[in-house]
Amino acid sequence: MLVMNKILESSQYIQSKFKAKPAIGIVLGSGLGIYVDQIQNKTIIPYQEIPHFKRTTVEGHEGRLILGEVHGVTVAALQGRMHPYEGYPMDEIVHPIRTLAALGIEMLFVTNASGGINANFHPGDLVAIEDHINLSGRNPLVGPNIAELGPRFPDMSQAYDPEMRQLLIQIAQNHHVNLKSGVYCSVLGPTYETPAEIRMLRTLGADLVGMSTVSEVIAANHLGLKVAGVACVTNYAAGIKLEKLSHADVKIVAEKAMVGFATILTETIGELKKLGKV
Repeated sequence: MLVMNKILESSQYIQSKFKAKPAIGIVLGSGLGIYVDQIQNKTIIPYQEIPHFKRTTVEGHEGRLILGEVHGVTVAALQGRMHPYEGYPMDEIVHPIRTLAALGIEMLFVTNASGGINANFHPGDLVAIEDHINLSGRNPLVGPNIAELGPRFPDMSQAYDPEMRQLLIQIAQNHHVNLKSGVYCSVLGPTYETPAEIRMLRTLGADLVGMSTVSEVIAANHLGLKVAGVACVTNYAAGIKLEKLSHADVKIVAEKAMVGFATILTETIGELKKLGKV
């Protein structure tokens, strides 16, 4: 089935359950899914009920679309994502982003759990993503371009909207939340990186490393959406500390950072409303 037909079927099903047009999309990464408690007047749709949405297979990714309001702004939150290492084709991984765009979002907040490479980053830190390095070997735009979605060669010089990132930083300062900034590197996974690989990534300019996000950001930029990203540092990257890495620890640290994360995201959405941006 053609990509555009799949997007249409998914969006029409969602619209049959929720009539309001969302202005903002949110992707909630590992351990950050409990942010949905901040959303009011919720409509919850499990991914398996939506045509062409795939089940999430990773612990900490609930696999639900949450539609509702934050500060009176209609939002659509993806509680969990698909990853390339799960074996899904790239068009299926970014299908939820394209569906949210079809529903009407103009802004997208992407979040994730990351390993900290920068020596000044520690577990529990929140980081505004200022740019990324794609070392996953995957790009969702490979293949014939779909002109209805965007141009053949989309510009990525400001993949993360500077104005939205600055607003995140300002909101964090106003609410006394320590929000750092850094460059995120995406790798394929599912293994964690070796110490040698982390030394390489540091040399390349990466502050954070993870196994998600970048494909969604590429698809969002292709669609013309404004994107902002927040990473939660859940562990030191391999070789920085003499400790084993586990996904269970990632979830625990992300959940502990939830108060600051929820404050930043919620109040940024409220400020966007005050500014007339949504």
